[in-house]
Formats: sequence, C-alpha cells, structure tokens
Amino acid sequence: MKTTSNIDKLRNLDAYLRNNIRGQAHVLPRVQSVLKRGELGLAHPNRPKGSFLFVGPTGVGKTEITVCFSDFLFGPGHCHRFDMSEFQNQSSVGLLLGQSETEIGMLGRALAKADRGTLLFDEMEKAHPLVLDLFLQILDAGRITLATGETRSLNGYYIVFTSNIGAAEAMRMEHSALATIERTVLRRVDQTLRPELVARISEKVVFTRLTFQVQREICELMVSREVERLAKMGFHFTIEESALEFLVREGYHRTLGARPMRNAVERHLQDALTETLLAECNTARRIVADRARGRLQFE
Repeated sequence: MKTTSNIDKLRNLDAYLRNNIRGQAHVLPRVQSVLKRGELGLAHPNRPKGSFLFVGPTGVGKTEITVCFSDFLFGPGHCHRFDMSEFQNQSSVGLLLGQSETEIGMLGRALAKADRGTLLFDEMEKAHPLVLDLFLQILDAGRITLATGETRSLNGYYIVFTSNIGAAEAMRMEHSALATIERTVLRRVDQTLRPELVARISEKVVFTRLTFQVQREICELMVSREVERLAKMGFHFTIEESALEFLVREGYHRTLGARPMRNAVERHLQDALTETLLAECNTARRIVADRARGRLQFE
C-alpha cells in the first residue's frame, strides 16, 4: 500500500544497502527496483511482491543482502531461510508442507508467523524436482496449499533463491568484463535449471568475487559491528590499526569470500576480551596485534 511513511523509507533504501553491502554495487539498483515496485503496491496482487535469483561464488553477499533488505523493510525475524541441501529427496515436499493432514510443515510454520516478509531458499539447485514444482506454483499463483488443506497467500512476501551455479566460471573470469561474466554464468543457469522456473523469476543477478580491498572494507564493517555489540554488553574499547591489519590478513580468503573474515573478527576480538577479563585487567582499552604470538591483545 502506498503511504507517505513507505515512500520516506524507500528513499533511504539505497543508502542503507550501500552502507551494509560492499563489493556488489552493480547488484543494488536491480534489487532496489524490484523492492520499490513491491513496496509501492505495483506488483501483481496474485503473485509474490517480487522474486530474485542470486547467483555467484560463496561468501560474496547473496544471503547478506537478502537478510539486509528484509530487516530494513519488515524488521528482524522476517527472513525465513531454507537450506535446499536438506530437501534432496522425494519426502522433502512433506517437510515443507506437512506430512499429514494435521501438519503444516516448515513452510507453513514460517508463513504462520506473519503475512509479510522474505522466503530465502539457499542453494536451490540442490532441491528435489518435486520441490522445484512447488516453486513454480509459488511464483506463478502466489499461493501454496499445505497438507492440512489450508491455502496460504504469498503476495506479501519476496522470494529469494540463491545458487552457486556458474561460480567456478565466475572465479576463473575475474579479469573479464562484468557483462561477459554475467552472460557466461546466466548461460550456465539456463542449462541447469528448468526454463519455466527461470522465466518466472523477476530478477536474475550475478554476484562477483570479492577483491582484497573489498574484503578489507568488509572487515572494517564487521569490526565496527562487533565493537558496537560488545559495547552494549558494557565492554568499551578501540581497535588500533595494527589489530585491523592483523584481522584482514587472518580473514582474507580468495575463494570463500567474507565468511572466513567474519569468523576471524569474532574469534580474535572475543579471545582478546576473554583473556583480559580472566586476568581481571579492567583498565585495558586498546586492542593491538601481537604478531609474535599470532593474536590480538589489550593494552
């Protein structure tokens, strides 16, 4: 529904996404286009608000941007994630929709929590063909029938599929033009997925690998978030440049993207804080790198 508050919020969407998603600037306008049409009530009323296929290497922001825009539009807890590697056999439909007339399944339980939000289906190419048939119904009719016989509408939801299809090609083509990478990856998508499914998805977007500089920016963002989180728990400190450089070196991974970076930031900062608390050193306020011992420490 078009309201003044909706319009004001959507005007801030670009700044919010750019502040939280790094290294995928080409993705943001296309994602925002779908979201703005959906939030302004311009999408077809008998289909989901919008749908996406996010394709690319692991750890480059496909899940992150989904959670990010869902939190912005609906608030935390409105993004429901389903790992399709858990739905690879024929009984998977029952897991999603219920295995008897008294069960509503995992999808039914997610939809029961609210009438709007985001449904995220990770690594969708791993799903059983019968599950892919459900996706056809979801995208085309905007509703799903549970094992109980109840029909649930999905016209208040965004549907997001992620996939690593073509990721190997994208990694090998790191020095190619973005348009060339996109054509190559989407060609692999067309060869792998059923064409009637691909055709029903509103926006197909190719994510690219994260360069060292982008991963450094992500490290700074993750450190800032972790410092802010710990400050709310009563722990106040600053991160020196040596500590930041240490975390960048520890967390950078060419093929796994930002996931190892997150692990490095959380582990090393929390280890340094743990050691300080156990030593009852309450005056330490700066974290620096102890390169000789391969860790961070307070001083």
